[in-house]
This record gives sequence, C-alpha cells and structure tokens, in this order.
Amino acid sequence: MPIRNSINNIIRRNIEKERTLERPIEKFSKLLWPWAESKLALFISSMAILDYVSTYAALRLNVNNQVTEVGFIAKWALQTGGFVRLFFVDLTVIAFLLLLATGARLLYIRLGFPGFGRAAFVFVLTPYSVFILAVIFNNILLTFLR
Repeated sequence: MPIRNSINNIIRRNIEKERTLERPIEKFSKLLWPWAESKLALFISSMAILDYVSTYAALRLNVNNQVTEVGFIAKWALQTGGFVRLFFVDLTVIAFLLLLATGARLLYIRLGFPGFGRAAFVFVLTPYSVFILAVIFNNILLTFLR
C-alpha cells in the first residue's frame, strides 16, 4: 500500500500543477481568439471556401497563365480530378482539422480541464487560419498580376 499511496500523491500533485497552468494557457488562447470556439470553426470554414474560390480564380483568370498550385496534395488533386477533386480534398482537410480540434477539446473537458480544452481547440486551428489567410492573399494577388 505505501507504493500505491506514493503514486496517488504524485498524481495528485501533478494534477494540482496542471490546474495552476490551466488558467494562464486559457487566457493566452483568448488573446489569440477572443470569441467563442464555434466562431473559429465558422471562420476556418469560411476561409477554406475563400481559399478554394481564390485558387480557382488564380488558376483560371490569371492573364499570363504561369500560375500553378504549389501544394503537393492540391497539385495532385488538380492533376487527377480537377477542381472537383480539389474541392473534396479541401473539404477533407478542413473536416480533419475540425475533428482533431474538437476531439482534443472534448478530451480535455472530460479530464476536467476545460481551459486546456479551449486552448487545444484554438492552438490546433489558429496556425491553419494564419496560413490560409496568406494563401488567399497570394491567390488574389496572382489573379490580377500582369
């Protein structure tokens, strides 16, 4: 029993340490995304649609026809199935990211750490949102580049 008690004490102390970190990490996630998590999911979905439309515009409307898709998977999708396959690949990526973020959030909530759950959701989706905004901006520039 002494070994079991010492293991329980170690676990209890680790949980207490985690509780002290939970609040600052949750606050940092609120600095990155101050609104509700559902709005982040909606933002990511909207940006994915805008990415698809801007990619289509950049590839179809560019006057010098020297624009290509640089992403390996997106290039493969365009070459093998055109814009229809690209749409489904984009849809799959967004669905995967949203499921990953939601799964991490729910796991932390189930473990009793809702602050970490919110942070995990934001930390999974924020890098993609920054990246996708840069891609959209680049696509818009390339569409009208002469």
